[in-house]
Amino acid sequence: MSEFEISSLQNPQVKNVVKLRERRQRDKQGLMIIEGYRELRRAIDACFPIKTLFHCDAWYQGSNEEALLADSRALGCKLIPVSQSVFRKMAYRDRPEGLLAVATTPGRDKSAFVEWWHSFEKKDRAFILVVESIEKPGNLGTILRTSDAAGVDAVIVCDKVTDLFNPNVVRASLGTLFCVPAFQMGSQETLDWLREAKIASFAATPAAEGLYTSTDMKRPCSLVIGSEQYGLSELWMKEATEQVRIPMLGHADSLNAAQAATLLMYEVLRQNGAS
Repeated sequence: MSEFEISSLQNPQVKNVVKLRERRQRDKQGLMIIEGYRELRRAIDACFPIKTLFHCDAWYQGSNEEALLADSRALGCKLIPVSQSVFRKMAYRDRPEGLLAVATTPGRDKSAFVEWWHSFEKKDRAFILVVESIEKPGNLGTILRTSDAAGVDAVIVCDKVTDLFNPNVVRASLGTLFCVPAFQMGSQETLDWLREAKIASFAATPAAEGLYTSTDMKRPCSLVIGSEQYGLSELWMKEATEQVRIPMLGHADSLNAAQAATLLMYEVLRQNGAS
């Protein structure tokens, strides 16, 4: 056992990691949890601001963990070995992988988005996904994962219900949260910005007349997806450039947000000639 290994379940750092499962504590401290090899690998590759990495080799699932620790150390991350029982207490997952980090939550508001946009070089081919009031962390994480796969340039989470940095969002995204520029803004300020930037907005709704496959998306565009329970707000229904629908031929009147987003994102990709 290393003399620096934490073995007490009452250690203040251990207790604080458990507290960070709660959104109130994450917001208060400006910190978040990143657990798992793939998630941490992507966070490290993106130079995400990781402060502390707790590790326990008894829980390792593969042979690449030591290289990940070395890369973390090179970025200035503090490494803390912990006992198996301590890691089990801190772990958010049912099946721990022996790697759990605490990172600084970055600012992802409108000012951060505008800064990103100024440095973005493909403005004439911009592809943005807007999601409004998504309730389920798993759906938001899946949307981020698909956004990464479909080549979306940025994701804007409007009028958030689920915290973008919820541990379940991180997990469901498989760490792609750290690969796709993602921001949290209000619906009105997002709509105003899209208009100013001359980016078309396509609002997904079962009430639309036009099918998504019949809508011209070969231009700078944004897809707008609403919540699983209520759909899009009246603002987007009235003010979006165009409404589009996914055909529903059975008894269900809609897909869940992640499924709908996937179909629409890949339609944009298809129309723009992606192979």
